[in-house]
Amino acid sequence: MLVLTASVLIAALAAAAVGLAVPATLPADDWLAPLARFGLATGVVALAQLARLRFRVSSGVVSVSWGEAALIVGLFLVPPGWMPAAALAGGLLAWATISIFFDPRPPLNVLHTAGTIAVAAALATSVITLFGAPFDTAPSPFLAAGLVAGSLVYLLTTVWLAGLTAALRRGLPMWSLVLRALHGKLLMFVGNVLVGLGVVMLLVHDARWLVLLPLVLWLLQQTYSHRLRADDERRTWRAFAEATGALNQLDEHSVATNGTRGALRLFGAEQVELDLARPEGRLRRYVGRVDAPVIDCELAAPPAAEALAVDEHELARTLEVGAATVGMLRVRFPRSIVPGPRDHDALSAYGDALAAALHDAATHQELRAVTERSSFDAVHDPLTRLANRAAMLAKGDAALHQLPHDHPVALLLLDLNHFKEVNDTLGHAAGDQLLQVTATRLGELARPGELLGRLGGDEFALLVTSLPTLAESTSLGDRPAAPHALRRAREIVEQLANPIEVAGVRMSVEVSVGVVVAGAGTADMTELLRRADIAMYQAKSGGSSVATYDSSRDAASTDRLALLAELREALRTDDQLVLALQPAVDLTTGAPTGVEALIRWSHPRRGQLHPVDFVRAIEGSELLGAFTRYVVDKALQVAAEWARHGLDIPISINLSARSLLDPRLPGEVAESLRTHQVPPHRLVLEITETVVMSELEVIDEVLAALRAMGVQIAVDDFGTGFSSLTFLTRIEVDELKVDRSFVMRMADSPEAAAIVRTTVDLGKELGLRVVAEGVETAQQRDVLAQLGCTAAQGYHFFKPMPSDKVIIVLRTLLGSSQARVYPLRADGAS
Repeated sequence: MLVLTASVLIAALAAAAVGLAVPATLPADDWLAPLARFGLATGVVALAQLARLRFRVSSGVVSVSWGEAALIVGLFLVPPGWMPAAALAGGLLAWATISIFFDPRPPLNVLHTAGTIAVAAALATSVITLFGAPFDTAPSPFLAAGLVAGSLVYLLTTVWLAGLTAALRRGLPMWSLVLRALHGKLLMFVGNVLVGLGVVMLLVHDARWLVLLPLVLWLLQQTYSHRLRADDERRTWRAFAEATGALNQLDEHSVATNGTRGALRLFGAEQVELDLARPEGRLRRYVGRVDAPVIDCELAAPPAAEALAVDEHELARTLEVGAATVGMLRVRFPRSIVPGPRDHDALSAYGDALAAALHDAATHQELRAVTERSSFDAVHDPLTRLANRAAMLAKGDAALHQLPHDHPVALLLLDLNHFKEVNDTLGHAAGDQLLQVTATRLGELARPGELLGRLGGDEFALLVTSLPTLAESTSLGDRPAAPHALRRAREIVEQLANPIEVAGVRMSVEVSVGVVVAGAGTADMTELLRRADIAMYQAKSGGSSVATYDSSRDAASTDRLALLAELREALRTDDQLVLALQPAVDLTTGAPTGVEALIRWSHPRRGQLHPVDFVRAIEGSELLGAFTRYVVDKALQVAAEWARHGLDIPISINLSARSLLDPRLPGEVAESLRTHQVPPHRLVLEITETVVMSELEVIDEVLAALRAMGVQIAVDDFGTGFSSLTFLTRIEVDELKVDRSFVMRMADSPEAAAIVRTTVDLGKELGLRVVAEGVETAQQRDVLAQLGCTAAQGYHFFKPMPSDKVIIVLRTLLGSSQARVYPLRADGAS
């Protein structure tokens, strides 16, 4: 800053000295002495600076004056060479007066301002003299144009030096200050030039009319002042709306951080402190400074004296909601600003909005804490404290996914016999006691790694994953999995049959058990429960306590086998399994960002089948590998066709989590890419969050190999899994797809909207693309755009369509948009 001040003063003194050294020709019959002329010019400059107007720019104050008018009049009064010296003298006189009587400031500041005026006057004079000699001459149209050009140079020079000064002194962005100052000065600049030219014309033709000049100048001063106040009001309201809008957050830390930043921008403050009350007299302090991140710290006790002490450059507001005190907001203004009544009013309004937002965030956090505390109840039976049906299904599926495809597992479904009689005879309290005792005994009988739960009523389930495999049969006494599971079921029946006392009555618990044994990859928990339920009713109807699942008595299982046989035949043909393609579009430009390939089965007997009708059966069979290769090949065939039409758009396919257990998958994908000559980055493989539940190294190796060759990875149905954030730390991905369930509910559900917004923000932070699925209405599209989501797909835009139609659609979209396909990652991969 000292360097700039010194440079300006040296330039000003040099210009003044050079100008005074140049010989000047005065009129022979001049009635004014040279010194008087110089004094008049100096006085005009001083008066122009004294009649200043001030307005705020960021955290500083810009003064605007009648400098251009004084320049034009001064050049009429004195020779051009004298003008820099007159400007320096007038500037020093005016700003010394202002500093002494109105606005105290350091002497260097006064010298810097006067030097700026002199330098600007010197540059402006140099430009004007190119058009002619303005001294004691009525301006011709050509000379008037020169005076306008010189005035513009004077304006740009003073504004640029003021912006540079503020940038160096307070660390503010220079060009935004310059543009804001120019916008505020524009009307005054036009008036200044007209006033200057008008005064010169009056001096030439009839100086008596100058008696009306004070009235004209007063009216113009009022007009300028009103214009600046109106602009400042608009800026304040716009900043208030942005600052309060940023408070719409769900957690207290984000509200406090955004509230501190918002106060900095709204008040043009130098520093903002926000103290939040904490239990036991502690507080959390957030401190924000210009162009610096907001920092926060925990203080042992609130410094009461400090909280109450404010000087003329600081405002403080206690944040209250009703009778509850939330905290304290302190705003420190720059030394050049003394806050006025409007600042007090703005602080009151903003403080109330911030207090309400902080109170709401704290309430939300308390509610979330209550929800987290009750999460145990959400997945456990309230009576027995065992896992409930939903938890059994979810955790059971997760456990199955962690096991090899052919690893044997058993599900035991237990139903209490004569339970209704206990309820009817001894009452429901006795029935509840019986269930609790049974649950306790089952918990004692369950072994580590087994999953036990109550499905509802008098039904319990036990998932056994530690059955002996074929390789272990010899060491285990040649016990295959099914007999081992049956033996385990009979042991449980015998243990439960030991007499117990319920409501003072001694009784023996009798149960019927259905047992199903299957490979971990051949069925999910829902299917295992269905089969175990069939076996359990077989036990009841057969008069036996234990029965195993018999597939010959299960019509659904027979149909599944037939479906797999028919699918094997469909894979050999080329006209049954076809792709339906659904574009995803950019919500801003309408450009296509990608296309999802969805498989459809045109079955000759069953009709049109969707994936839900057959994919589950495939995932539990040995056909999964062949089916995956078929879909990848079909998708890349379509992508290659697009390339021939000049369409460089990625295509995505859904990949079963169990496909990642196949170490041959990366090689097969690479071979298909080479066959169709499709760049790897144009293939997107969508996986679900269930992948993270497995700790098998083969999954990490398969994903790493796919990423190494350049294939993109997307997360389908993001947010619905057990741990979405854990997923992103485990698996490196390129794209997040918001599950359609959140999209459907977000317009009416703040929770769903919050999940979508959080996913979008998370994607931005991690450099990932976010696509919303299942958009069916214009309202959903608008809500997504408001939440910051950039891309979406669904029936609102396009239904899945054949490959021949999608080319026309993609070309139309590219033609009617900015033809921009957003990259899937921040590093530029598309």
